[in-house]
Amino acid sequence: MQTMTIIEDERLLGSELKRRFEREGWQVTLSETLADARHLIIDLGLTPTVVLSDMNLPDGNGLDFLEEVREAGVLGEWIFLSGYGTRRDIERAAELGALDFLAKPIDYHKLDLTIAAGARGARARQRIADSTETEARKFAPEAFIGTSPAAARVRAMLGQLAQVPISSVLLSGETGTGKGLAAKILHYSGPRSDGPFVDVNCAAFPKDLLESQLFGHESGAFTGARSRHRGLLEQADGGTLFLDEIGEMDLGLQSKLLKALEDQRFRRVGGEREIEVDVQLVAASNRDLRDLAAQERFRSDLYHRISVFEIPLPSLRERKEDIEPLVHALIRDFNAQAGKQVRTVPEAVWGALHAYHWPGNVRELRNVIERCVLLSSGAELPAEWLGLAQAAAPDPAATQAAGDWIRLPLDGSMALDEMDRFIIRTALERHDYNVMATARALGTTRETLRYRIQKYGLSAAEHRR
Repeated sequence: MQTMTIIEDERLLGSELKRRFEREGWQVTLSETLADARHLIIDLGLTPTVVLSDMNLPDGNGLDFLEEVREAGVLGEWIFLSGYGTRRDIERAAELGALDFLAKPIDYHKLDLTIAAGARGARARQRIADSTETEARKFAPEAFIGTSPAAARVRAMLGQLAQVPISSVLLSGETGTGKGLAAKILHYSGPRSDGPFVDVNCAAFPKDLLESQLFGHESGAFTGARSRHRGLLEQADGGTLFLDEIGEMDLGLQSKLLKALEDQRFRRVGGEREIEVDVQLVAASNRDLRDLAAQERFRSDLYHRISVFEIPLPSLRERKEDIEPLVHALIRDFNAQAGKQVRTVPEAVWGALHAYHWPGNVRELRNVIERCVLLSSGAELPAEWLGLAQAAAPDPAATQAAGDWIRLPLDGSMALDEMDRFIIRTALERHDYNVMATARALGTTRETLRYRIQKYGLSAAEHRR
């Protein structure tokens, strides 16, 4: 039931309003003084959907009470009634977030319309609050699943950073390692969870269109701009902007983004007025931005601005012990979505999953398990739909040895640099991290291999020999 608090010192009017809205199904409390209303709302924690308040009461001003209530964190749509209100009173009511300021004697038709609008606004706000609470549970740090030390480190970093006010975070790692999930954890577990989460893949737009997407544009700013458009920075005000694949952004646009981040203000394309925003930036890249900055293919000043906090996300190959908890979680999710009853995973399937190199990481694992669950017909995860044959080593009888081969997908799941890094890492593993032996196997020099090890940020253990 929707609740209403009426604050009105005119006893007859207050009683009439109370009876009127009770007949319409509202649960109504009536206070004749601010002291009584303060006791109900602040001391006892009453949270009315709508407050209908006189402005001038025997023990104070309704506007002052609204300010006190807002400072206490109490929501609710506030409607003022007054026989005489100045322009400044009306302006202050708007500044404090009041829904409307109605004159006495009351126009009941207008009051009914305003109350209905207030109820709709309250319901919408409650839906947003419920959604935010659901997302907060869904995207807690524990959502980064895994029992490995690598997964535990990521969870710990996400949990720590989510508890402090930060202006920017950089998420690095191969495609499919969970950068989008990490960004949502940082937002929904942090102090900005009530604000919007806005994301964009920078690689999905050409330069001019990405600029309009980020900063918005005014009507007539360019051909086809028929109306004003609020950019993603503006839409993310008070929340988080997630820029995926930021390494693909044009250098000129990087400069404009840097200035917007530093000043917390910007102009729309074709606009003259500066728009102030309060935005937390989470950037992500599957490329080495430090290396790109050294090559002058990414602005070094922007890199230093966004990498104050950097969270490297490990590949699935670096945490294969996490495959089992990930698979169990994915099976639960897809069972619920598709109404399936998969309960067991055969040993042969576990063997295939652990033997595979997972160039597409957790995203690829998710796709594989989704396919298997959706095509299942019983309680067992079917092996025939794994589709991992393309990654298996060639038949040793047909080749010198399985260890002489490295298979890579050509389905777009890996970028060229990722393939290069994967080849080098795999070769190092097969040669026990002996750099000289690995260089010979790859047909390159020891110096070139060391340069690429450094370029791709491979672990210190891989520099040992």
